[in-house]
Amino acid sequence: MRRLLTVLAAGVPLAAAVYLPAAYAEPRTSASTPVGCVTTPVKAPAGTRVESVTAVRQEGGTVHGGGLLGGTVTGVPAYCEVTVTVTHPGDGDHARIRTWLPVTGWNGRLQALGGAAFSAGDNGTGLATAVKNGYAATTTDAGVGDVLDVGWALNGQGQVNTALLENFASRSQHEAAVVGKEVVDAVYGRAASYSYFTGCSTGGRQGYMEAQRYPDDYDGILADAPAVNWDRYELATLWPQVVMHNEKTYVSGCVLDAFTTAAVKACDTLDGARDGLVNDASRCDFDPRRLIGTKVLCEGKELTVTAADAAVVHKIWDGPRTASGRKLWAGVPVGADLKGLAGTAADADGNLKGAPFPVPARWTASWVKKDPSFDVSTLTYGEFTELFRQAVAEYGDIMDTDDPDLSAFRESGGKLLTWQGQADQYIPPQGTVDYRRRVVRETGSARKVDDFYRLFLAPNTDHCGLDGQDGKTDGLAALTAWVEHGKAPRTLPATLVNAEGRQLQRDLCAYPEVSRYRGHGDPSLASSFRCVLPSRR
Repeated sequence: MRRLLTVLAAGVPLAAAVYLPAAYAEPRTSASTPVGCVTTPVKAPAGTRVESVTAVRQEGGTVHGGGLLGGTVTGVPAYCEVTVTVTHPGDGDHARIRTWLPVTGWNGRLQALGGAAFSAGDNGTGLATAVKNGYAATTTDAGVGDVLDVGWALNGQGQVNTALLENFASRSQHEAAVVGKEVVDAVYGRAASYSYFTGCSTGGRQGYMEAQRYPDDYDGILADAPAVNWDRYELATLWPQVVMHNEKTYVSGCVLDAFTTAAVKACDTLDGARDGLVNDASRCDFDPRRLIGTKVLCEGKELTVTAADAAVVHKIWDGPRTASGRKLWAGVPVGADLKGLAGTAADADGNLKGAPFPVPARWTASWVKKDPSFDVSTLTYGEFTELFRQAVAEYGDIMDTDDPDLSAFRESGGKLLTWQGQADQYIPPQGTVDYRRRVVRETGSARKVDDFYRLFLAPNTDHCGLDGQDGKTDGLAALTAWVEHGKAPRTLPATLVNAEGRQLQRDLCAYPEVSRYRGHGDPSLASSFRCVLPSRR
C-alpha cells in the first residue's frame, strides 16, 4: 500500500505500496534437490471448477512488478510458476491463482500474499521477494483488476457484481490457500511444514478475514494496517473533503503541514523524551486554534493561518459526525499527513478545490452510489451521513471483516500479528484498536487474546510505513518465531523515522502498552525506553 500512496502522490491518482515483508527467520527445512516443473492435476476447491493449470520454469534474475505499483526485485533464484484458473459455476468469473516455488533452497514454508486497494493479490514483487527468501509463495487476483480498477464493480445492468465482490471480499483468498497448499504438495512431494499469510492494508483486511472465516488455512497471519471496518472507514476517509466543501475552506498543503508539525512538536514529550516522535497519537490534544495568525511560507508566498483553517483541521482530526453530533468514526490521527485525504488542486483560475483520495472516492461512487461518475467532493453533511449508513447496511456483512469471535482461530493454534502506524493517514489506527478491544471483550481477557493475537502501534509511522520504504520491522520473523518456537513477541524491534527525518531504534510495545523514556540514555536507542501502560488522562 505504501508504494501505491507514493505513486498517487507523484501525480498518478492513488498511493498504496507493494507489500514486501522481510523474512529473515532461519529456514526450518531445506529442499536441496532441484524440483521438476510439470503440470499436475489440481483438485478444485469446494464450489469451484478448475479451468486450466499451467507450469512454467522461470530462471529468475530480475522480476518487474506489474500494474500501477510496478517495482523491481533483483537476485531472484529460479522458480517454478504454477498458474491455476478457477471459476464459480454460474458466476462467469475467472480467478487466477499463481504459486511460485523455488527450484532449490525451499525453506519448507508457504507464504500467501494479499493485495492493495482494489487489487486482491500481489503484482509479482511480493512473490519474488518470498521466493528469494526461500518460501513457496501464492496469491490470487480474485478475477478482479489492478489497484485502482473498479470497472468490475457493476454489471451490464448497472447492478453490483456480487460474485466478484464476494471473490474480492473473502472466498478467493481461501481458495488460494487450498490451491497453493495442493500445488506445493504436488511439486515438492510433501506438504509445507508451515503456512503463513502476509499483507498490509487490503492485504491486512484479507488476513483478518482468513482468521475470522477460514481459521484453519494458515498457522500464522501477518496482517498490517488492516482495512477492517471497510464500509465505515472508507466513507470516513471522505470526511476531510466533505468538511472543506461544506465549510467553503480549502486548506493548502503547506498550511496543513504546519498544523501537523505544530501538533507533533506539542505532543513530542508524551513519552518523556523530545525525540521527534509522538508515542501515542490518540492522547495528543493539540488545539489547532493555537496556530491562528501564524505565517506560513508556501511556494514563495506568505500565507496566514485563519480561524477557518483551524476549524477545518479540528473537524478532520475529530472525525465524521452526524448533524446532531453523534460520532460515526475516527478521524485522521494527529501527526498524520493531512494532505492524503484533505488533498486539493488548483483550478484554471488558481482557486483551490477538493481532490479526493481515489480509493474511498471510487468505492463510494461505484458501489454505494452505483454511479462511477458521481463526484464525492460535492457531498453535503447530510448526504454524507446517509451514504455512511447506506454503505454499512448494504456491505457491512460482506466487507467489514470485524467479527470479534476468533475462538476457532485460537483453537486451531493460529497466531495473528499486526502492526500499524500511529500516523496512518489512510486507515485510522483507532479502528484497529477498537477491533482488538472487542476481541478482548469477546474472548474474556487481554491475557487470553495475547496468547494468539498481538497488536503493535508504531509512532510517527504512516500507512504501511514499516515495509522498508521509510522505517522497517521484520514482522514475519517475529511471527515465525511465535508459530514455530512458541516465542510470543513481547516487543517488535523497529527502525522509525522521526519528524526531522532521523532514524531511531525502538521496540514497539504490544498494545495497550506504550513506550516511555527511562529518564537517561540516548533517545535514538531502543534501550533508553521501556513499555508501560499509558497513564489515565
